[in-house]
Amino acid sequence: MAGLIGIGLTGILGHQSALNTTGNNITNANTPGYSRQEVVFETQQGQRTGAGTVGKGVSIVDIRRLANEYLVQQVREDSMLTGEQQALNSELSRLDNLLGGESTGLNNALNNFFASLQNAAEDPASLPQRQLVLSEAKQVVNRFQALSQEFIQQRESVKTQMQQGVKDANTLLKNIAGLNLAISESPGLAQGRMPNELLDQRDEALRQLSELVNIRVTETEGSQVNVSLSNGLSLVVGNDAARLGTEGSAEDPTRLEFTLTSGGRTLNIDEQITGGKLGGLRRFDNEALKPAFDELGRIAIGISVSVNQQHEIGMDLEGDLGGLFFNDVNDLAVQRSRVVANANNQLPRDGQLAVEITDSTKLPAGSWTLQFSGDGRSFELIDKASGKVVNQGRLPDPVQSEISMPGFNIRVEGGTFNAGDKYLIQPSRNAAESIDLQVTREEDLAFASPVRATSGDQNAGTAEIDQGTMLNVRNPFTGSLLPGFETSGELANGPLTISFAPDPSDPSALTFTVTGPPPASTPVGTPNQSYEPGKINTVFSGDPAAGDDYQGFQFKLTGKPAVGDTFEIDYNSNGVSDNRNAELLASLGTANTLNGKSQSFTEGYAGLVEDIGVKTRQSQFDLEAGKTLLEQSTAQRESVSGVNLDEEAGKLIQYQAAYNASAQVISVAQDLFNTLLQTFR
Repeated sequence: MAGLIGIGLTGILGHQSALNTTGNNITNANTPGYSRQEVVFETQQGQRTGAGTVGKGVSIVDIRRLANEYLVQQVREDSMLTGEQQALNSELSRLDNLLGGESTGLNNALNNFFASLQNAAEDPASLPQRQLVLSEAKQVVNRFQALSQEFIQQRESVKTQMQQGVKDANTLLKNIAGLNLAISESPGLAQGRMPNELLDQRDEALRQLSELVNIRVTETEGSQVNVSLSNGLSLVVGNDAARLGTEGSAEDPTRLEFTLTSGGRTLNIDEQITGGKLGGLRRFDNEALKPAFDELGRIAIGISVSVNQQHEIGMDLEGDLGGLFFNDVNDLAVQRSRVVANANNQLPRDGQLAVEITDSTKLPAGSWTLQFSGDGRSFELIDKASGKVVNQGRLPDPVQSEISMPGFNIRVEGGTFNAGDKYLIQPSRNAAESIDLQVTREEDLAFASPVRATSGDQNAGTAEIDQGTMLNVRNPFTGSLLPGFETSGELANGPLTISFAPDPSDPSALTFTVTGPPPASTPVGTPNQSYEPGKINTVFSGDPAAGDDYQGFQFKLTGKPAVGDTFEIDYNSNGVSDNRNAELLASLGTANTLNGKSQSFTEGYAGLVEDIGVKTRQSQFDLEAGKTLLEQSTAQRESVSGVNLDEEAGKLIQYQAAYNASAQVISVAQDLFNTLLQTFR
């Protein structure tokens, strides 16, 4: 009877454990990372008799955790990809909505500004029309500054998310190290009895960590795991966890870089952070936000330079030359702000550099690193986007010099440069933030041209002269006013007279000469220039290096003049109804002034919107694909490790029946024992 009671007891205890395990599965059906467990039964060694072996019941050899390491790893990898794409897509969508929004984008402001100039050209003396131009110009400035501010806010948001992500990662790393220790110290580990709950918690922590950054997991002794970055840098070794961190970039103080502290040493690991949320945020900053800053700034510089150049060669309502419309893109402080010295440069760190915009039509959007080597005078200019060296050479002694690039020059103003010193060159990064309106009065808008031409009253020929083309009022080489514009409100060397005379070498031909005001009537430019009837004859050169033949304007002569015919060029005094410069300003809205004169301002902005839109759509596709892969890998893991409530309910009934049957075995044994006792009474 004792044997029968023992057999029944093993059945009760065994199936009680099975019921407990099944109940635990059911209650943890919705616990993240939980792996289904099952009881492994084994027959106890029987008692050998002459008639054979008599069984002694059942024992539980293991409560097994149902997990497939390959599927767990696949879930981690897909979680990493999805985490990266979620972060990237979220930020790209925000940027795309900002740039492409009708009320938040730049297109409407640009179109309204140039439309107001076109309207003003129809009535250039109208103060209300001029006020509208100023109002729309202010809206352009506001939109540039607002977009730049939104970029800055998004940059700060990304930095905040990076810092929070690092905190979350450190918490997980610490938990993983602690779980490693707890698992290695778990009783029965040497006998193969695994702490299932601790293993589940560690796998879940690893999965959550993979959502933040790309990691590699390696099993070691004592059922512990080592965790490292994709390049092998250790994050967790046994029960020791490294610490991730962020710090301001030495190259660009507005950005954050990732660090790793382990064993008292801190390493910069910015390049090694890939995948996961942190990798997605870093990709967004490098691949979308920085280029958007640069491209928006390039458009702001293009508009400022083009409008300023045209406005400066016009005449305002009070008869003065037009001044700056927007702020000067080559203000000395602005030039110097385009260069950022690396915080790790060697002492004395007194190198002084500036970046001058030389041709906005050729200016590329981007950033470069100027790196010195050797004795500190050898340099390389490296494109940040491609990593390629685009310029190299040596600084002279003394170092004052210029490094020329398409659209801009890097001016070395002085100071000491050491081997390894680096400078970040950002020609357009902050231009949208700093753009501002310089014209404040309606009367200061220069809608007229400062010169005009008239025909002599006694002209006998059929020659005609156009109203001229303004080129500049300043010498492009020195920046000083040209001789004709040194006196406000008049043509200082005028009026200029164009007169025709027979060609001494060919009496049937004519020449023309431009002379200054009487009584001296000094020739201005080359005298006795040949006149060709039937062709367009240009008065004055368009080459600033042509000496007196360059006056900052040109006129065209057509027709057949007679000997003694004259034309007069003078200052456009009282030209309040002249709209020539207003029309030229309005035409800038459709003129190709960017990308080597292949794009207009609106096309340049449309290119930025399109680029961000394409990246956003691609990230959306990648996110959907990543979610699909994660759903598939999660479903595969759940097929092995997940709790099926129907299956567990069936097991409950099965184990309950076995438990009841085992109890019945004990009851039978008790009845037999009672019968035996009754026999001896």
